Amino acid sequence: MGETITGTALNTAALTGGNGFTLPRAMSAEESARYQADGFLLLKTAFDPAAVAAIEAEIERLEKVPEAPGQHWVYGEMVEDPEPRRVISRMENLVPFSPVFAGLSAALLGYAGEALGGPAALFKEKVNFKRPGGAGFTPHQDQQAGWWNYAPRFVSIMVCVDPATPESGCVEFAAGHHQRGMFREWEPLTDEDMKDMTFVPVATEPGDVVLIDSFCPHRSETNRSDRQRRLYFATYNRAADGDHLARYYADKHANYPPDVERAASTDYTFKV
Repeated sequence: MGETITGTALNTAALTGGNGFTLPRAMSAEESARYQADGFLLLKTAFDPAAVAAIEAEIERLEKVPEAPGQHWVYGEMVEDPEPRRVISRMENLVPFSPVFAGLSAALLGYAGEALGGPAALFKEKVNFKRPGGAGFTPHQDQQAGWWNYAPRFVSIMVCVDPATPESGCVEFAAGHHQRGMFREWEPLTDEDMKDMTFVPVATEPGDVVLIDSFCPHRSETNRSDRQRRLYFATYNRAADGDHLARYYADKHANYPPDVERAASTDYTFKV
């Protein structure tokens, strides 16, 4: 599997007044070149402990909001703890209901624009929870999930909230294979696709940021630790390719609405 990748250290970012976040600096030319070559880039300590604490507090606040139509979206899963119980596995569509995440997603626009080669627009965002024992995800490219319908390329920017290690199911990347383009839409990667890929775990600490090209193959393993792993993801496309956030969420709501808005008689399948 290879060694865990370490990233370039950045100067500490400041959490400014209100809910504004400030990133420390632009990417260097070397970092930008590495992102283009590998399809992902780890930037260490992009946010300081005060910023991480604000993000964590907002996640915990949103977890406590009673689930109801017209609010941020909540998805759950059943776990054995030791008796079966429902836990939150993902929250989406946060920006309209959270000044904290509105500020965070705005702060990340600079990195998104550098990665995409021009001004960026927010496409979607979410918090992924991986509880102890939580499953990983199979190798895939984000672009495979119907994103062609919106824009030709995206960058997802991951902000680490809890330590993510190989034991807790950190994200693993196959460097350079984004240059092969998309393999197939809506189909998992096959053994033949992956025969020359080496997936390397990218361990992160709270405040670290990872930029991910939408064609970069990645995966994660089960959380085998005794602590949860929370990661925030904001995805962007070039502003020149349009503002697709409202359309994306309308499309997703039509086929994969939040749990509280589902009809008991309908079988929902994730499509976008």
